[in-house]
Amino acid sequence: MDTNLHSPPRQLIELRIEHADLDDLIDRTGADLPKDDLSIQRLKKRRLLLRDRIARLEAEIDPPQPA
Repeated sequence: MDTNLHSPPRQLIELRIEHADLDDLIDRTGADLPKDDLSIQRLKKRRLLLRDRIARLEAEIDPPQPA
């Protein structure tokens, strides 16, 4: 296992954990405070940015094969 804390596979794991945490927070916030649309919108934007970073990192680690 790669012990480098800044390696792409390690970063990918951390981003996926953060993304899952945001999913959970968005679900809980929506259930608890349905009127707090601005907070939910900000969380969803952050989650989308994380998803984009995850996709870029996945492509960097395992580039798509040419057609």
